[in-house]
Amino acid sequence: MALVGLAFIPWYIRIMGPEAYGLVGFFAMLQAVFMMLDMGLSPTIVRETARFQGGTSTANDYRSLVRALESIFFGVALLGGIALFFASESIATYWLQSESLSSESISLSLEIISVLVALRWVCGLYRGVISGSQKLVWLGAFNSIIASLRFVVVIPWLIYAGATPEYFFAFQLGVAIIEFSGLMIYAYLLLPYLGPNITIIWEWSALKPVLKFALTIAFTTTVWVMVTQVDKLILSGLLPLSEYGYYSLVVLFAAGVTLLCSPISAALIPYMTKLEAENKHTEMIDVYRLATQFISVLAGSATVFIFFFSIDIVEVWSSDTVMAEKVGPLLAIYVIGNGLLAVAAFPSYLQFAKGDLHLHLLGNIIFVVLFIPSVYWATVTYGAIGAAFSWASINCLSFVAWLPLVHKKFAPGLNLKWYCIDIGIIVAPMILMGIFIRNITELSGGRAGNFAALLLIAVCLFLTGCSASSVARKNALIHLSRIVGTYRL
Repeated sequence: MALVGLAFIPWYIRIMGPEAYGLVGFFAMLQAVFMMLDMGLSPTIVRETARFQGGTSTANDYRSLVRALESIFFGVALLGGIALFFASESIATYWLQSESLSSESISLSLEIISVLVALRWVCGLYRGVISGSQKLVWLGAFNSIIASLRFVVVIPWLIYAGATPEYFFAFQLGVAIIEFSGLMIYAYLLLPYLGPNITIIWEWSALKPVLKFALTIAFTTTVWVMVTQVDKLILSGLLPLSEYGYYSLVVLFAAGVTLLCSPISAALIPYMTKLEAENKHTEMIDVYRLATQFISVLAGSATVFIFFFSIDIVEVWSSDTVMAEKVGPLLAIYVIGNGLLAVAAFPSYLQFAKGDLHLHLLGNIIFVVLFIPSVYWATVTYGAIGAAFSWASINCLSFVAWLPLVHKKFAPGLNLKWYCIDIGIIVAPMILMGIFIRNITELSGGRAGNFAALLLIAVCLFLTGCSASSVARKNALIHLSRIVGTYRL
């Protein structure tokens, strides 16, 4: 999904223009802001589904919870969508700064976006049921189909119907309807059958056992959305839509690092929760460390690669030297924050599995108190590059200063091993390799030649990380011995 989304962005910019793509970035920001209305319900259904799979709740209680959450999801989506719909004209007229798009075109696009955002948000409930049931192969395949429709099929549609933001978002609305229908149908197939004569009604009592957990998640989600979206919200009002489009491009490209890791978290959270529910704490910690090493290799190699070769990557990707000069330096700074975030998210998975989010809540409060003033000042003073530096700095501070406290409470004795063995020993060789390759490499072989060279560099960094990971080495030796044994036979 990440690769498909990134590969076709240059087509959107060429066909629609940077201003229209700025609207796409604004839509992504609105979708993230809409998560503040989630009230912790999506993570709650993932956790409760995993706990039901682990045998800690009855089928009737679980179905009652799903029904109660459905009512809340649909109600909030309706209210939020209506509010955004009626605010569309004001946002188009007084907030967004456009030079070529008319306010009528922007307003109509925002009205379509209001329906689209609400519909895609409701999908979170059914995606949570599927993810908590650990049906991740089906979910991954379905997401890939939806991503292909959303990112690839939209291009011939724009060529045929017209390269306007209205037609773009109308197509996305059609894809969202397909996504919603597919997720809802499959989620209902996974729900336990209670019998032909049993009717499930909405009951407040179904929410009481999970209310404290859900409200804690809700607050931390709200704080986290504020932290991750405040720079985009500020810049959307300060920058022209064309410049905002380029910044949105940086954010999306850097998000490729965390998108690579999202399947791991989708698998890890319900599995760790299930192990903890079964009192298998040692096994849960083993899985936690294994996944950390995997992400250190994956996100670490991607971050190092993008940091050292950001301008070259954007130029090969877009064949646009001007865009590369604008986007490359911003991307190099911003991706550091996302690389740290990919690994720093792991202690939150540990707290989630334990069902104790007090430290997570406190950490997010401290994070937002420090970040929002700093990013506002940096954005107003230095523009986009200031926002990128603030993002990287605050994630670095959180990674170094806060995570040890989480490990001390939930996994005593793990912190030093986690930092040194599961992260440090893996990432350090990749950084040294990146410095070495950057100093000896001069890319000037044309687009095809530079693409081949960058691909080779990426593979080299990935293999460097693999060779430094104890888990990767162990598995490589196991597979090698099997191959040798088969060959001898």
